[in-house]
Amino acid sequence: MTSELTPQQAARGALRAGLALGDDRHEGLAATANHIHSVITMLRELDFGDTPPAVSYRAEQGYGAMEENADATV
Repeated sequence: MTSELTPQQAARGALRAGLALGDDRHEGLAATANHIHSVITMLRELDFGDTPPAVSYRAEQGYGAMEENADATV
């Protein structure tokens, strides 16, 4: 299990990426990065079994809302 990113580590990472953030933003940055990491970890644990890759998905094959609004314009 990976430990959570601290505000100080987030600040160093931001500086390496060229983002000079104010001290008041480090805690929020760390919290956001930790949340994203937890979501990605959860997604990696999902078993998709026989689900075909997204490149083979065709929207017109059964997503009702998409079929109903096929002629809609934006």
